[in-house]
Amino acid sequence: MAFSIPDDLAPEVYPLAWLLGTWRGEGVLAYPGIEETPIVQTVVVDHDGGPYLRYTSTIRTNDVVVPDTVPDDLRDNPSDDLSDRQDGARAAAKPDDELPIWSTETGYWRVPPERPEDLPADRFPVEVLLSDPAGHLALYLGAVGNGRIDLASDLIARTPSAAAVNAATRMYGLVEGRLLWVWEIAAFGHPLQSYVSASLDRQ
Repeated sequence: MAFSIPDDLAPEVYPLAWLLGTWRGEGVLAYPGIEETPIVQTVVVDHDGGPYLRYTSTIRTNDVVVPDTVPDDLRDNPSDDLSDRQDGARAAAKPDDELPIWSTETGYWRVPPERPEDLPADRFPVEVLLSDPAGHLALYLGAVGNGRIDLASDLIARTPSAAAVNAATRMYGLVEGRLLWVWEIAAFGHPLQSYVSASLDRQ
């Protein structure tokens, strides 16, 4: 889908302009103690003319429902290719709003005017503030340039009842029109490692 910079977008966030839009796609979440699970994610990035972008993300678990027409030998191996099986059928897809929500988050993305001295000339600093209903407030710092964003947590605050997340990183990349991203966390006493990854298409 073609993309053009909105006329009313604040110049301060031009380096992040390619994020604007609604993105949807599939991925996987997995972490020690959390079984690998397919997901569907929707990300909306918009603006109101101010020097920042608004960001919302919804991740839903996408449990496969195997129809009765699938033979028993394939039920135990759902990853097998059923395309050549006349007596089989692929799992029926559910509408997104019928899938259970795993997590949501909202926040703001900014490009600050001050540039770190060691930042390459083709990259710009980025500040990201995100919050979620599970009780976390995270501040990420990083850089954007050449269709890639690298972020690392500077602060993760939590409510007394929220799970302890000690650190996190995120990488977003625009690859052939798709938004690819990976979220790593250090939590529950485990070192930093992949938690969620997904590939999203602009809608």
